[in-house]
Amino acid sequence: VDGDLEGANLHTALGVLRPRASVSDYVAQREEDVGKLLEDTAIENLRLIAAVRPNLASPQPSHARRIEFVRALRQLDAHFVFIDLGAGTHAAVMDYFMVCDDGVIVMTPEPTSVENAYSFIRAGFYRRLHLTMTSPEVRNLVTIAMDERNERGIRSPIDLLREVEALDPQEGARFVATMRAFRPRIVVNDVSSAEDVKLGFSVASVCRRYFGLDADYLGYVSHDDAARAAVRSCRPLVDLSPRSDAAVYFARIARKLLTPRKDGARLESKDA
Repeated sequence: VDGDLEGANLHTALGVLRPRASVSDYVAQREEDVGKLLEDTAIENLRLIAAVRPNLASPQPSHARRIEFVRALRQLDAHFVFIDLGAGTHAAVMDYFMVCDDGVIVMTPEPTSVENAYSFIRAGFYRRLHLTMTSPEVRNLVTIAMDERNERGIRSPIDLLREVEALDPQEGARFVATMRAFRPRIVVNDVSSAEDVKLGFSVASVCRRYFGLDADYLGYVSHDDAARAAVRSCRPLVDLSPRSDAAVYFARIARKLLTPRKDGARLESKDA
């Protein structure tokens, strides 16, 4: 499912150059049956819901409409549903990331990408906290903490946890449970050195130390000219060049995703 309505291009990458239907039709309420948005691709057993032809005045569905959309996706006759998200912390991106069973954050070994990844993780965690907490006072505290320069001096989730526990021990326990349940998974793309490979471990370590979160480092994908060739050919890399280095690393990541985690989560969304 292409969840990036402002920058939809998943159909092109999969060789579906003229999708007959789109998420945009659901947003505009021209089509209520999500199953009718499905397009066949050249890959066996792989179908696509594209996101072409959005209404530029209002490309994203409302919050309630997004929830309805995800519920409909869960009813599809499919083993796995992947939602490919755009970058950033737009409310639509965060909503999809939060309600899915699992989430993968893709970054490249560049300072700007790493900074964006940290911002996304922080925003995602606070958004989930705000939805989970039941006390109005604690929710207000979470809202204050969202401002990194807040006057309460709350600079990290650990600081916030101390404040919540002092205010309401029961909510503090719920806070800890939310921290344990929020486990973003990390992939480093376009890797060309040993230092690039280590980036994933470093990010996971920072998440644990600063956010108190256990992020999973799924693996990395090496820099490979075959990837650009695949995009130009409008074919998935693992189909066009299955023996290329990048395709091999993709296969390793896929095997990890197919291995059930202790929390039993399933992958459904990816932020790139």
